[in-house]
Amino acid sequence: MPTVSVKRDLLFQALGRTYTDEEFDELCFEFGLELDEITSEKEIISKEQGNVKAQGASDVVLYKIDVPANRYDLLCLEGLVRGLQVFKERIKAPVYKRVMPNGEIQKLIVTEETGKVRPYAVAAVLRNIKFTKDRYDSFIELQEKLHQNICRKRALVAIGTHDLDTLSGPFTYTAKRPSDIKFKPLNKTKEHTACELMNIYKTDNHLKHYLHIIESKPLYPVIYDSNGVVLSMPPIINGDHSKITVNTKNVFIECTGTDFTKAKIVLDIIVTMFSEYCENQFTVEAVEVAFPNRKSSTFPELAYRREMVRADLINKRVGIRETPQNLAKLLTRMYLKSEVIGDGNQIEIEIPPTRADIIHACDIVEDAAIAYGYNNIQMALPKTYTIANQFPLNKLTELLRVDVAAAGFTEALTFALCSQEDIADKLGLDISATKAVHISNPKTAEFQVARTTLLPGLLKTIAANRKMPLPLKLFEISDIVVKDSSKDVGAKNYRHLCAVYYNKNPGFEIIHGLLDRVMQLLNVPPGEDKGGYVIKASEGPAFFPGRCAEVFARGLSVGKLGVLHPDVITRFELTMPCSSLEINIEPFL
Repeated sequence: MPTVSVKRDLLFQALGRTYTDEEFDELCFEFGLELDEITSEKEIISKEQGNVKAQGASDVVLYKIDVPANRYDLLCLEGLVRGLQVFKERIKAPVYKRVMPNGEIQKLIVTEETGKVRPYAVAAVLRNIKFTKDRYDSFIELQEKLHQNICRKRALVAIGTHDLDTLSGPFTYTAKRPSDIKFKPLNKTKEHTACELMNIYKTDNHLKHYLHIIESKPLYPVIYDSNGVVLSMPPIINGDHSKITVNTKNVFIECTGTDFTKAKIVLDIIVTMFSEYCENQFTVEAVEVAFPNRKSSTFPELAYRREMVRADLINKRVGIRETPQNLAKLLTRMYLKSEVIGDGNQIEIEIPPTRADIIHACDIVEDAAIAYGYNNIQMALPKTYTIANQFPLNKLTELLRVDVAAAGFTEALTFALCSQEDIADKLGLDISATKAVHISNPKTAEFQVARTTLLPGLLKTIAANRKMPLPLKLFEISDIVVKDSSKDVGAKNYRHLCAVYYNKNPGFEIIHGLLDRVMQLLNVPPGEDKGGYVIKASEGPAFFPGRCAEVFARGLSVGKLGVLHPDVITRFELTMPCSSLEINIEPFL
């Protein structure tokens, strides 16, 4: 859940009254939020960096409020205050309007070169807006919250805000070679090419996380005004020429991205939250966007839509007995203007542009339940009785964990993600032969793929505990993941048991003995007859030649055991012999 930090005194001033911490905590709970922490900037810095760094920091009390991830309208002070005021029936929900300018409409032209990079763009103008320091800070912070949330760290949508009075329309959104883009970026003193900027920002703690989005593209997206001034190079940085300040009166907002729907939602959220500071409150000036297919659209959409829900459906789903009129009133308090129509059981709900989270009737039912109060819903016995049962695979796993531990092995729990090197190169395999599921844009080289075997995790655990007394006997029973085109998600999990013995001698007989004990517990007799198990000589790149065996049970190959190859042991920074066993336990259910 996103956390919104607001200054307590500023919040109470906007709400028109003060609360004790306990009262505000209760108000948040009633509204479906959670007051997570009461702190200050000084206290935060003191915790993270120490008291010395905290000297001189602000003592202003901050409320940290947890907001549902899909409530984009509550990610700033303005939206939070407006939502609470409507909830407490102190104000009516405002009506947001798109207006045409008195003169010529601003125009954003999208060229076809953007098609392979970031094909979509939308825009709007906040005219005659009045910023203060707090309003400006909230405006910037909302953009950052949206970037981290619905924009998926700018991968889907990037927001650019500009001082319109420093620019001259129409604007052009195009894509060019990095060497052909040159401008002075935000808060820099001289011009740089796009190539130079990408190198500069590789050491920037904030912007380096976004470089990968366009770094490998032959063309970079860029927005110009009619004089060739660069507004921004999305999704990386804005131009310094058009940066907004507290004194900015007219703000040009552009959202570019790969998801058209989300770009429109983001634009709607920004303009609805801050249009209250415009000279004509809750009005937003339209911008015409011309697309490469010669079609033009006007943004922001600020679309209102209507949904119909039956009162008896809400009562049934929530478990209450309220009249349609009362339910309509509850929904209106949740920023969903509602009225009873038709046969007296139908409720018509108006969904404002701020509530992009309302997708289905169940979302409306949830809001009715929040407004009614979860604590006010009477507890009742369910009409249907069912008896819960443990998932068979998990039950088998728990039983095996106890008995393998009783056999003298220590359980380890390792990461489900690992590097390509761990499951391929270090085990003498080619990555293409592992059927590994790869992670898109991994944050670190340690978490590139989902593991296809439990062995590397246990060997890395032993490497981290080499100073412990020998022998080291570890086991793990967890899932591995491999590609499977027959599955709707393209991959399948298998529950594996892996055990490793590390000592001055290989200890193959100990691992073999553990296999016999596991098969005894699974009621699988030795021998090929009557559904028994056998081991047969085999080979594997991870094992010492002539010291590897394949395990067959009930006619199926379920795994391997053997002495690991010295090269494998060395690659995992180990120095002594090691034997291992890994089997799939799912065939034994």
